[in-house]
Amino acid sequence: MFTQFKYHIEKNFPQLLSTPGMVACSGGIDSVVLTQLCCQLGMEISLAHCNFMLRGGESDEDERFVKQLADQLNVPFLSTHFNTSGYAAEHKLSIQMAARELRYQWFTELMEKEGKSWMLTAHHLDDSLETFFINLSRGTGIEGLSGIPAHTNGFIRPLLPFSRVEIMDYANKEGIPWREDSTNEETKYLRNKIRHELVPLLKELHPTFLENFKKTEEYLSGSAKMVSDYARALKEQLFVPYQNGFKIDIGSLLELSPLQVYLYELFKEYGFHSWKDMESLLTTMSGKELHSKTHRLIKDRKHLILQEVTKDNELSAAENAQEELGDLPLALKIEKVEQIEEKNNTILYVDKETLNHRLTVRKWKKGDYFYPLGMNGKKKVAKFFKDEKMDAIAKQHQWLLCCGEQIVWIIGRRADDRFKITASTKNILKVTVAE
Repeated sequence: MFTQFKYHIEKNFPQLLSTPGMVACSGGIDSVVLTQLCCQLGMEISLAHCNFMLRGGESDEDERFVKQLADQLNVPFLSTHFNTSGYAAEHKLSIQMAARELRYQWFTELMEKEGKSWMLTAHHLDDSLETFFINLSRGTGIEGLSGIPAHTNGFIRPLLPFSRVEIMDYANKEGIPWREDSTNEETKYLRNKIRHELVPLLKELHPTFLENFKKTEEYLSGSAKMVSDYARALKEQLFVPYQNGFKIDIGSLLELSPLQVYLYELFKEYGFHSWKDMESLLTTMSGKELHSKTHRLIKDRKHLILQEVTKDNELSAAENAQEELGDLPLALKIEKVEQIEEKNNTILYVDKETLNHRLTVRKWKKGDYFYPLGMNGKKKVAKFFKDEKMDAIAKQHQWLLCCGEQIVWIIGRRADDRFKITASTKNILKVTVAE
């Protein structure tokens, strides 16, 4: 196995031989074998161990074992303790998902802190097979059936070409000790149930099942890359940059078939999963929205507008926002002038005597109205937006200059007639949107 491992590293991950990195080591057979192989190959590594505090004394013994292993190999040892049960309860996660989140958060922070560009994990071919069935049971796209990726964001999995049996044989042959996690035998977890009940049956039905799966995984991985490349090219064509997000032509989307498959490939990275709802959004009335945890899609006439959800674009917060001048995404300069000079949509002139309250800036809210300059009577701001053909994003980003409750200026668009300069004006204020 060492010869195969050496060839695999030299061919696919030569950077591991010239730069220092880390190995995630639980003390189990897979990570211990990986550690031994790396040291035998002369790689410069540190061992990173997570104590999830889930098995009492067993967890502490695992930590001591990995510390002793690091001392024997003369490599640095780093560890941390997690209140995994508390984290799972707080975030409403399963224990396994909580442990996964905690360890990858710590691993990422640790690599940055230690100045390491890579971290090895001991996932192998059987792990990839189990992940395949887990994803299959939950419903997934082609990438979910492609197994565990060999590398993602600095995390590298060099044992993926090797089976659990090969790893076990190598450990026994070399006399390598390891720690057994008693929870690995519990079939209450989906992964363990697949490992102990489903996979042995499949291997019994077809002796070369694992090797056949490895070939299938390679085909699926290639197909996934081809689909990903096409989706990326299509996205570059359809997703037009707009207001810190994208505007997508609905007509072009409706021409795609099968529509839900295309919607999945185009929008999955933004956290959307309800493809029937997304398909309905294409034909519903303007103003309707669909939300994921990170993004929102807004139907605006003939387009979808895709935006990341941030505090700045949450409507509920924007409606209540009351910002003082200067503490804004735009800077306003106010000065007294003797006469009206240049005019453009970034400048407003008002009669100072008409201002009987402090000037403030806020976003619009339901029920707002103003008296458009040059018109008789008042008009709802919402109706003004509609007449201006402003989409939902433009409305959301629109600022209003106000005097008390009265709107002085829909900034950059229309002034209010009540504050205009007249023949009797004695003091002129010039308000400028600074660049």
